[in-house]
Amino acid sequence: MAKELTPRSENYSQWYNELVVKADLAENSAVRGCMVIKPYGYAIWEKMQAELDRMFKETGHVNAYFPLFIPKSFFSKEASHVEGFAKECAVVTHYRLKNDPEGNGIIVDPDAKLEEELIVRPTSETIIWNTYKNWIQSYRDLPILCNQWANVVRWEMRTRLFLRTAEFLWQEGHTAHATEAEALEETEKMVNVYGDFAEQFMAMPVIKGAKSENERFAGALETYTIEALMQDGKALQSGTSHFLGQNFAKAFDVKFANRDGKDDYVWATSWGVSTRLMGALVMAHSDDNGLVLPPKLAPFQVVIVPIYRKDEQLAAINEKVDEIITKLKAKGITVKYDNADTKKPGWKFAEYELKGVPVRLGIGPRDLENGTVEVARRDTLEKNVVELDNIDQYVADLLEKIQQNIYQKAFDYRTTHTTKVDTYEEFKEVLNGKGGFILAHWDGTPETEQKIKDETKATIRCIPFEGEKEEGKCIYTGNPSSQRVLFALAY
Repeated sequence: MAKELTPRSENYSQWYNELVVKADLAENSAVRGCMVIKPYGYAIWEKMQAELDRMFKETGHVNAYFPLFIPKSFFSKEASHVEGFAKECAVVTHYRLKNDPEGNGIIVDPDAKLEEELIVRPTSETIIWNTYKNWIQSYRDLPILCNQWANVVRWEMRTRLFLRTAEFLWQEGHTAHATEAEALEETEKMVNVYGDFAEQFMAMPVIKGAKSENERFAGALETYTIEALMQDGKALQSGTSHFLGQNFAKAFDVKFANRDGKDDYVWATSWGVSTRLMGALVMAHSDDNGLVLPPKLAPFQVVIVPIYRKDEQLAAINEKVDEIITKLKAKGITVKYDNADTKKPGWKFAEYELKGVPVRLGIGPRDLENGTVEVARRDTLEKNVVELDNIDQYVADLLEKIQQNIYQKAFDYRTTHTTKVDTYEEFKEVLNGKGGFILAHWDGTPETEQKIKDETKATIRCIPFEGEKEEGKCIYTGNPSSQRVLFALAY
């Protein structure tokens, strides 16, 4: 079949690129660096969106929408923020086109220059804090707990579908609080929401922690992150939550009268995940046969394929399948019945394996006689013949097992690819050989972190919240260190 993939062991990067395209998740577009998310890929994103949106609302957040364009002057108000994003900004300078009098098609009308250039949103802190200034006068107006689902543009030259594109989809939460303690509590709460989503729905184990100063979001005092390990031993930052202190409130002069009647600056957070999670999902679980999707995020959890030679056989199978679908749907299971006669069953089996459908049911005339059905699970590729009587309960239980098994497999991979090292030599050896997460002592200085990065390309993924806080000596300088931090090569 034309669907064969380059094995992961041969070229992981090529395997990933081929799989995203062949499984119909996304493709490159006519616009350089931008992607088209295809219906099957978008269906997975919609599932992610729905679960995250529910989790946000359960924690008291509401959705709003802010402009795509941000006046250039807004960016100059928070120095470290603009410095962090300056190189990635797309800028709108004119507002009109016209026919070229020389007859060379359409040109930008030189008379239609904007008085002030507009930046296409790379992130929304500035426009949102300019807006919050009008919403906040007193402590009674706080907290504001807003989220927006939107697209952002960060001009990237070297792009990869889902992992890094010039335009991508995301959500960004922006909250305003009366006290530092409340804002810090929000920052922590949201990184935990992301962690729960990754583990419970994506079946992807993550390590939660704080970013080092070098790796922090531009304009934040603290950045908390969830870090996942991909099957090639590289880390992927999968969600971040930022404590912004009063930086943006000061930049946009957002003050409120506190309970004592005194004026104070508002405390802020922002947090987000993006379509990069789609890349994480592919890389964390899939194999050389194609996608492996956790049942909770699969566009459909079960596909049923009829196996027949004659039309009357198909009619009898259709009737039985209607009953099966009704029973499965009653259990909240999503099903696709593929009885199109344009493709043979073998082709369909390969196609749904490639697309990562968690459970496949194959049913033919002999199955009708015996009251059975063949059940194939995508994660282990095992097949069993099962009685039709309790098929709904059997499939429901199997989907739970698959969800758990996918998580366990990723967890075991991470465990065997997490290594403690005590010397710089050992660090380099593990990094270039085994790969994965490395727990090592670091003296806490940005200079040391930068030197390690320059020499090895490895970065501090996070300073983990959990795990023993054992003291030791920095692998690079030998200076004292209060705990091990998580290093890795990263996407």
